[in-house]
Amino acid sequence: MTDRETTLAELKAAMARFVEERNWRQYHTPKNLAMSVAIEAAELMEHFQWDGDIDPGALDERQRREIGAEMADVLLYLCSLSTCLDIDLAAATADKLACNRRRFPVERVKGRAHRHQWKDGG
Repeated sequence: MTDRETTLAELKAAMARFVEERNWRQYHTPKNLAMSVAIEAAELMEHFQWDGDIDPGALDERQRREIGAEMADVLLYLCSLSTCLDIDLAAATADKLACNRRRFPVERVKGRAHRHQWKDGG
């Protein structure tokens, strides 16, 4: 399974099967799933907490595996939450990207990372 060959629908279906096989749907409430996304995101942040800016090329294979596992946890819980709430995650993502394109036009924000830089053009 790779990014190039796997659709979001396939990931959602695989996670739904995993949950169903274990009879965990009863625990997969919106609140529990949203909390799980936040918890796993915090676990992902721990990998970078005291390291400053990490050069992605400097990560060893163990670090890449551990970070990838935390990223996968976040994605899988998002898949479960979108299934639970019947939200089309790809459509929501496309909508959000369109909204962000309007909010942050290239000519106003290119190369600028901070909101105060966007307001006055300075």
